[in-house]
Amino acid sequence: MKTVEVVAGVITDARGRVLLSRRTEGRDLAGLWEFPGGKREPGETPEAALARELQEELGIEARIGGHLITVPQAYPGKRLRLDVRSVTRWDGIPRGREGQALAWVPPHKLPSYTMPPADIPVVGVLLQPDRYAISPEPDTDGTEVPAQARDGWLAGLDATLAAGVSRIQVRLPGLDAGQRRGLLAAAAERCRAAGAELLVNADVALAQEFGLGLHLRASQLVGMEARPRLAEGALLAASCHDEAELAHAARLGCDFAVLGAVKPTATHTEQPGIGWEAFARLREGVSLPIYALGGLGPDDLEDARRNGAQGIAAIRSLWHPG
Repeated sequence: MKTVEVVAGVITDARGRVLLSRRTEGRDLAGLWEFPGGKREPGETPEAALARELQEELGIEARIGGHLITVPQAYPGKRLRLDVRSVTRWDGIPRGREGQALAWVPPHKLPSYTMPPADIPVVGVLLQPDRYAISPEPDTDGTEVPAQARDGWLAGLDATLAAGVSRIQVRLPGLDAGQRRGLLAAAAERCRAAGAELLVNADVALAQEFGLGLHLRASQLVGMEARPRLAEGALLAASCHDEAELAHAARLGCDFAVLGAVKPTATHTEQPGIGWEAFARLREGVSLPIYALGGLGPDDLEDARRNGAQGIAAIRSLWHPG
């Protein structure tokens, strides 16, 4: 299918509000709200194309800022690549020069506006963390976690939070129920104090008991017909490896997904990973925020964003030693 190159701007005013434009009647997806922009002409740079589009659509002379995300998205009969840039400075007053309605929206209200699929991951980038740390398993002596290992694991969590990671998945396989509850209670207290989001790996009952988010394994995901009942505001995420799993995560109402492995990992060096091109191709079928996983670190964030990822998920490169 033909790939259409499109540019859009996240235009933010001095009050932090974001400008949205409503698609007019007679266009595809009429009535939906989007970030202003348009098609990139052959030979144009993304910056030049966006500056031209914003002048034509809104009557402003914009200073184009940094790259936020490039979203590959499949539509009936075409593929689209939406290159999104930040815009915080411009001359003129934005007006709908093509008859389109405009709205200045506080960021936390952006999810309440119905948008085209390609614009939805942009909201994720604006509101959700770019790093998703996955905890290592605490050391055990075969039957329980020694006090020193427990303290070391919690010190690692403290260091990870101190490094600015604000979304964390806790994995506690192999521990008995009492030990899992004790470690999870301590982790939840630390995350609440730091204003971070905590998700429990796989254990639906434990997530419900503690009012926390839940991260589904791919094997769990495919067997679920409805979203598990979680506490109000608790997140649901899923590990995915292919198009069918991503589509099911979207149908289930997951708040985000994790997809990979993109690169070889330390534990599976013989497996090459799917690579960024395959990641982008899988990503274009859904509008979920998706973290890239597998052999990645903070230095890969820009590559991740240029292939449509919310950010990166990792154990070794994001979990800090205590």
